[in-house]
Amino acid sequence: MVESFKIINDPVHGFVDIPSGLILEIIEHPYFQRLRDIKQLGLTNLVYPGATHSRLLHAIGAMHLMKEAITNLQYKGVIITKNEEEASLAAILLHDIGHGPFSHALENNIIRGVSHEEISLALMKAINKEKNGRLTTAIEIFEDKYEKHFLHQLVSSQLDVDRLDYLKRDSFFSGVAEGMIGLERIIKMLNVHDNSLVVEQKGIYSIEKFLISRRLMYWQVYLHKTVIAAEQLLIQILKRARLLTENSVFLPGSPAINFFLKNNFCKGELDNMEVLGKFTLLDDTDIMSAIKQWQFAHDKTLSMLCKMLTARVLPKIELSLVPFSEDDIEKIKNNIIADKQNFDADINYFVQSGEVRNSGYDAQEEEIKILSKDGNVQNVYLISDMLSAKAFSQITKKYFLCTAKI
Repeated sequence: MVESFKIINDPVHGFVDIPSGLILEIIEHPYFQRLRDIKQLGLTNLVYPGATHSRLLHAIGAMHLMKEAITNLQYKGVIITKNEEEASLAAILLHDIGHGPFSHALENNIIRGVSHEEISLALMKAINKEKNGRLTTAIEIFEDKYEKHFLHQLVSSQLDVDRLDYLKRDSFFSGVAEGMIGLERIIKMLNVHDNSLVVEQKGIYSIEKFLISRRLMYWQVYLHKTVIAAEQLLIQILKRARLLTENSVFLPGSPAINFFLKNNFCKGELDNMEVLGKFTLLDDTDIMSAIKQWQFAHDKTLSMLCKMLTARVLPKIELSLVPFSEDDIEKIKNNIIADKQNFDADINYFVQSGEVRNSGYDAQEEEIKILSKDGNVQNVYLISDMLSAKAFSQITKKYFLCTAKI
C-alpha cells in the first residue's frame, strides 16, 4: 500500500514529501506554523536583502535531509524501524520550535537566561501531551535518551542534518557562495559504527569542505559586523522597553510582547502553559510592529533607538582581537555627550561592547568520526591532511565595540 503524502516545492532541495499522520499533524500545528513569521537569519537581511527565509522552511528542509540520511543508512543495513524513522523526522521538525522573534538575535532576551533548545523541549512536551504520548520517542531522541545514539547525532551534533540544511539554505538565500557544501555526498557517506554516526573515509574531503564552509559562513554572514551592530541595537531596544514597562510606563504592543515586558520568567516556569502559550504568539511581526510605534514614544532613549533601526541607521562597529578597555568605552561616551548639546538620552544604550566566537569544528565537543576501510575509527581533526581544516578547528574570539550614529 502506497503511503499518502503531500508535496512541498522547496527552492533548495526541490520537491519534499510530507508523509501523512504525525508528521503532517506537526507541520499543521499552530506552534509550528508560527515559524513562518520568524526569519531564519534574524536581521541579516539588512546586509543581505535576500536572506528573508523562515524557520519553517529550514525545519522542513532539515526533515527532508533526515529522511534522506535514514534511507541511506537503511540501505547499508542499519536497522531503523518505521516508528524510529517517524520519531526522528518529528524530532528534527521540532528542533527549532523554541526560537523567539528574529531567531538568535534575541536569544535569552524574551525569556531571559533560557536557550531556544530548552523552550523547544518544553513545547515538544506540551504537544506530546496533546498527542497522547505519540511524541515520546521523538523527545527521547532529541534529549539523547533513546538507545540508538546515532539518531540523536542526526538531530544534534557537529555533523547533523540541521547544519547541513542551514549552510546550504543560508548560502542560497544570502548569495554567499562559501556555504555551498556537497551535502548529498556527505549523506551518502554516512554510516553507523558502535551505535555512533561515522563518515566513510572516501567522504573526508567533503567533510573538510563542510568545516571550512561553516567557518567562512560565520564570519561572512552570521557574525558579519553589520549584523552584530543591528542585533545589538535590537537588544538595547528590548532592554529599554522592559525597563520602562517595569516602571509603569505604558508602551503600545501586542498582548504577547507586553506580557513578556511586564514579567520576568526563568527556566523553572517553562512548564507554565500560560507562559508557553504567550511565547507561541510571538514572532518577528510583534517586535517590528512595536518598534514602529515606540519610535514615537515620549522616552527619548527608546524613541532614538527605534528610529535608528527602522531607518537602518545602524551603529558603527569596531572589531578587535583584544577586549576594549572600560576607559576607552567611557571616553567614547563622554565624547558623544560633549559633542551633542542638551543630550537628554541615556548614553549607556548607545555604546555597547562584547565578544563573538567562531569555530568550524570544536575539538571539545563530540567528534566527527571517519571510518576507514579496515574498520578503524578516528577523529577527523587528527587525520585530516588539510592544514586549513586543522586551522579552522580552532576557536576564534573577536571583541566588538558598537557606537550609535547619533
